[in-house]
Amino acid sequence: MRIAVAGATGNIGALTVAALEGQGHEVVRVSRSLGVDLLTGEGLDDALAGVEAVIDVTNGPASDVAETVAYFGAATRNLLAAEERAGVRHHVLLSIVGIHKVTGNAHYAGKREQERLVAEGPVPWTIVPATQFHDFAAMVASWTEQDGVATIAPLLVQPIAPADVAGVLAGIATGEPRGRYADVAGPEPQDLVDMARRTHQALGRAVKLVPTWSGLFGEAMAGNVLLPGEGAHIAPTTFDEWLATQRRDG
Repeated sequence: MRIAVAGATGNIGALTVAALEGQGHEVVRVSRSLGVDLLTGEGLDDALAGVEAVIDVTNGPASDVAETVAYFGAATRNLLAAEERAGVRHHVLLSIVGIHKVTGNAHYAGKREQERLVAEGPVPWTIVPATQFHDFAAMVASWTEQDGVATIAPLLVQPIAPADVAGVLAGIATGEPRGRYADVAGPEPQDLVDMARRTHQALGRAVKLVPTWSGLFGEAMAGNVLLPGEGAHIAPTTFDEWLATQRRDG
């Protein structure tokens, strides 16, 4: 199949491209750095010529709710319109578990808008809600790290290996549209603070972690909010297995 990956130069995008190519598919990389701009629509029609399925793993800017919703809205509308013109048969959207339970988070608001447009749009679709990735904890800590100290919310998550997510997306894109797919998660619940500590340890970094609900992730995200629901698709790679692949020199 000829399959396009929107956000192809990001972490999940690159892994998804690799998974698809490993299965023998022809992959079209859609990214602003490659001359295709979802916000303006520039280059989209040419990129989607002959494409049968599109996997959207794009990310948005970290800004306020209104700006994030506007960004995801514009990009998704342009992508779906171009897909309709090109006769694309399947739109696969990577989303996040728990976004409909949390208000006030700008990124989650943007993803809800993205889901709404896809579900109401002209192209047959599958929405794939995934839990946080194994590298999420260290990334969150890096946002606030200063002078060897970082604040981080004590979230309960069930993290998944990025490569496992890519494999699920690749498999879904080659099949028939399925509407809202089951939650996709890793095999074990983890505490985000402990994940960050262990990741830093594996990388040979000394960072003091200060648990707090006063940052980007508030108490609305505490408890089981971010855990997968019943009937979830459980991917195989544990956090420990992923951690063993991380190099101490970073």
